[in-house]
Amino acid sequence: MDLPYKSFVNGNATCSWTNKTMAHHMHPITGTIYRNTDPVPMDTPKVRGYDFNQGVDHRALLQSYLNTGFQATSFGLAVQEINNMIERRQQPVEAVVSGSVEDPSTCPCLRSCTIFLGYTSNLISSGVRESIRYLAEHRMVDVLVTTAGGIEEDMIKCLGPVYMGDFTLPGKDLYEKGLNRNGNILMPEDNYVQFDKWMLPILKQMLLEQNIRGARWTPSKMIHRLGKEINNPESVCYWAYKNNIPVFSPALTDGAIGDMLYLFSRETPGLIVDITEDISRLNNLAVAANSSGMIILGGGLAKHHICNANSWRGGADYAVYVNTAQEFDGCDSGARPDEAVSWGKISTDAKPVKVFADATIIFPLLVAETFAVHAKATTDEEKE
Repeated sequence: MDLPYKSFVNGNATCSWTNKTMAHHMHPITGTIYRNTDPVPMDTPKVRGYDFNQGVDHRALLQSYLNTGFQATSFGLAVQEINNMIERRQQPVEAVVSGSVEDPSTCPCLRSCTIFLGYTSNLISSGVRESIRYLAEHRMVDVLVTTAGGIEEDMIKCLGPVYMGDFTLPGKDLYEKGLNRNGNILMPEDNYVQFDKWMLPILKQMLLEQNIRGARWTPSKMIHRLGKEINNPESVCYWAYKNNIPVFSPALTDGAIGDMLYLFSRETPGLIVDITEDISRLNNLAVAANSSGMIILGGGLAKHHICNANSWRGGADYAVYVNTAQEFDGCDSGARPDEAVSWGKISTDAKPVKVFADATIIFPLLVAETFAVHAKATTDEEKE
């Protein structure tokens, strides 16, 4: 056995080992170097990405994601899940009332599948608004759920522009310039001034209708009225109004609309907006659905409100989440679909998908590979 020897460096004793350690023998390797591999089923997909030697084909590129791995594969699975919703929704359900075929927008029982779309307000602030508007414009979804900002910023964008900025712009400088930063998007303070001027006569009319005609306002009825009054085809709420798509926002006071209600009520108290009627309406839409699909962008209220409504029908049959939240802190925003299965919010037979990614990147691509493809196919069939 080799022993250490002492040496002195600058008067201090140190220990070193001799260089003879293990020079004269080898220790045997006791672990298995390679394991036997069980046969992989023949139908198991092989990992393969897009080959740019084939040229630039964006459709083929997106289709290659399914076998690319990681979140690209989650994207591919989300495409399949949404297409399953759409194909189920296109299956005919006939209901004859008094000799006429009833409009499917009047009740989910008249559709084979009811699609719920939830989104957070920042997505309306961003260019994803145009993708959501496209779906509402062409009646591709049946129920919308969002936060207060998802309503008011849709209106505000019709009244004034929103600009690109930068994540690193100093808050103090922006404040002094009257610019509000949302990520790398800038909302001028003047837009809220315009929104205030536009909202005030609407609130006065709502109060008048409540007092004279006994109108019972709810968040969804108020949003319906705002969609009518904005009368702008760039607006999500406008198309929801036109196509009789209910828009729910149970925390409608959590933003500029709440500010308007506060200021209006200080001067003219009495306007009532009832959330109880809305929760009954939303839950009844889920209960009436023959099958249901959820597409939820982001987390928080918009996510849970849809999930909870679907628990009343034994869970959604299809589900796609797109967000960047994690589950380690127990928040619902980060909860994976399997947690919702445990609560009965997603069916035990469903094959839900979560894409861990920024919805501003993912959702327009999802629309391109699902709703837009089906719309084009329908248009081509009509031309023939």
